[in-house]
Amino acid sequence: MYGHVDVVTTESQNWTHPPFAGEIIDGYLWGRGSLDMKGGVTMMLSAFLRAKAEGLQLPGDVILTILSDEEAGSDMGARFVVEEHPELFEGVRYAIGEFGGFTIRIGGRAFYPIMVSEKQMCWMRATTRGRGGHGSMPVRGEAVAQLTNVLRKLDRKRLPVHITPAAEMMFRSIGDELGGVTGFLLKLLLNPPFTDLGLNLLGDRAQLFDPLLHNTVSPTMLQASDKVNVIPNEVHVGLDGRLLPGQRPEDMVAELQALLGEDVEMEVLRNDPVPPPPDMGLFDTLAGILKEADPDGVPVPYMLTGTTDGRYFSNLGIQTYGFVPLKLPADFDFSATVHNADERVPVEALKFGTDAIYSLLQRFH
Repeated sequence: MYGHVDVVTTESQNWTHPPFAGEIIDGYLWGRGSLDMKGGVTMMLSAFLRAKAEGLQLPGDVILTILSDEEAGSDMGARFVVEEHPELFEGVRYAIGEFGGFTIRIGGRAFYPIMVSEKQMCWMRATTRGRGGHGSMPVRGEAVAQLTNVLRKLDRKRLPVHITPAAEMMFRSIGDELGGVTGFLLKLLLNPPFTDLGLNLLGDRAQLFDPLLHNTVSPTMLQASDKVNVIPNEVHVGLDGRLLPGQRPEDMVAELQALLGEDVEMEVLRNDPVPPPPDMGLFDTLAGILKEADPDGVPVPYMLTGTTDGRYFSNLGIQTYGFVPLKLPADFDFSATVHNADERVPVEALKFGTDAIYSLLQRFH
């Protein structure tokens, strides 16, 4: 069981309650990290201590690993322990970590996505070049104008469709459960010629699914002239790229060059190793625990659009499942709350997750 206790910044966020006070108000624990992921670490620690206190007979060791640096890339946390101390995890086959097991609602049904795979980091920089000069003598069609075309295309166009095993398991499971028009549309997403059409028909609901079917890039940083009166000869944009499992940086670069044109220079700054296909050996156990805890909920396999420390543990042959269960109210939007102002978690949801993890310790053999 592993999780990280570092958190993202609260800078420029307006909080209702102090972000580092850890106050319980109206049944919620408020504070930065309550969702990502001090709440999850609390569940693991509580289940771990309970197993010890109650003398739970286990078939082998349970290792609790509390890490830092995940939000900054994991170099000083998971990467360090995996590369420098792999012997600590000898013989380990499965792990639980972030993110998964929390309630999402689709078509009026409650689903519990259990993360079995995740996208890979592929940070890049795109550069456009052209004639510069004095700001009083405008130029047309040069580096800045070229960059606006780059940003417009990235905003309006998707990269090609790729169907991964994890996505296929997820969409088929949800589609079969829902049935009807929504179920049909979700399974239609698995047919590449119709994937983007299906996403368009789903409207706002497609935001959750779109990144699971494409490599994605988000422009995040712009660099141009450092003087207001100097037209730059080159302009750079930082791209937060995320690769689907099985895809490689050169695949992403080829897709972007086809979209943006060969005149845009692409540079890969950092990327993750390609993970192996998911090992589903523990999935049924985890799904059974959630089904017993909430008979109305439907556990499904899930691929995370972000990255976790799991990408490093996979180098040791360890399959991570995102399993920090939270039974959330219908009006609670997990994805809109995590990393945002007023991050909070229902106290009852933490108890739900702790009980689920303890149940896993009882059943695992």
